[in-house]
Amino acid sequence: MPTRKTSNSKSLVVVQLAGGNDALNTIIPYTDSRYFDGRRNVALSQESVIKLNDELGMRPGMDTFKKFWDSGQLAIINGIGYPNPNRSHFRSMDIWYTADNENLGQEGWLGKAIRDLDPTAENVLTGVNFGRSLPRAMYAKDVPVSSVGNLDTYGLFPDIESELDREVTVNAFSRMYGGRGKDLIKDFISQTGVNALKGADVIRSVSGKYSSSIEYSSSAIAQQLQSIAKVICAEIGTRIYYTTYGGFDTHSGLVDTHSKLWNGLSAAIGDFMDDLRLHDKHEDIIVLIWSEFGRRVVDNGAGTDHGAGGVGFLLGSSVDGGFFGEYPSLEPKYLDEGDLQFNNDFRGTYSSILEQWLDLDPVSIVGGNYEQFSLVK
Repeated sequence: MPTRKTSNSKSLVVVQLAGGNDALNTIIPYTDSRYFDGRRNVALSQESVIKLNDELGMRPGMDTFKKFWDSGQLAIINGIGYPNPNRSHFRSMDIWYTADNENLGQEGWLGKAIRDLDPTAENVLTGVNFGRSLPRAMYAKDVPVSSVGNLDTYGLFPDIESELDREVTVNAFSRMYGGRGKDLIKDFISQTGVNALKGADVIRSVSGKYSSSIEYSSSAIAQQLQSIAKVICAEIGTRIYYTTYGGFDTHSGLVDTHSKLWNGLSAAIGDFMDDLRLHDKHEDIIVLIWSEFGRRVVDNGAGTDHGAGGVGFLLGSSVDGGFFGEYPSLEPKYLDEGDLQFNNDFRGTYSSILEQWLDLDPVSIVGGNYEQFSLVK
């Protein structure tokens, strides 16, 4: 389907919580006795919960999220998931990546979005992933996407110390991939090489254009978000940013592990948003945070196993905050094989972001019409 004209200033940052974030220990029904009965070993105390209303609260350590909640700039999407939930990491992530829970999707939802944002692939950096491997969410045919492991060393042949030797090597690489032949595979490799050259040349200059008084921590997620801030501030036309924050497969050690993960993410998000505000970019960015599934209601002793319904977050100055989706009931008859029951399809959230923020037609991207939330002011 054709796309509508988009505002080139609006961008989306996606943070994937890999491993299956425990939604029940993130947004907590702190007045529900069934929460404490089912989680005798891992439940968080009522006193420690950051209260949002008379029934729900955030886990301790989510101070940045509470600040955005209080200012009406945090959307909490309860009960997010999809029909017939799959409790395999790989299959469930693939479903979220491709927005297809019935077939093995061939293209990612963000890859399709990038193609609609830049149909002629004029900017090879419309989408940038910060990580070593490209998530399937960003893959689509003929869509160039760069994966940046380390922004400061990103480029072609960074291990070659001699600048002269590196220049010779890059020139040879450029000649090798500079022309297109008749063979389809060679054409693909040729275009990939050209895109790599273009992207490396631009991204290499990003750090030099950035200065900030914000001191990020040394954690991996903080460093990735700072790299995203650098690219945003460089104004190179990137519209979709992606990074993955792992460690959420908490079959054991849930209390300590989850605490460290969320403390780290909250601090990193806080620094990131402060940085954007410092550079007057905060109104141009919204951040989507998601995980492939939640965890089971009853603990397994020291942790929780794979579940179904989860929780998602959207935050930013342009987000119309509040609760979206009903908080799933903990009453046994309403559980899905012992898991929180999903009550809103994640593709509705995708559709809301695509149409309300990026001004794209979501139907062809997510594969149908899904009920949207009013997530953007």
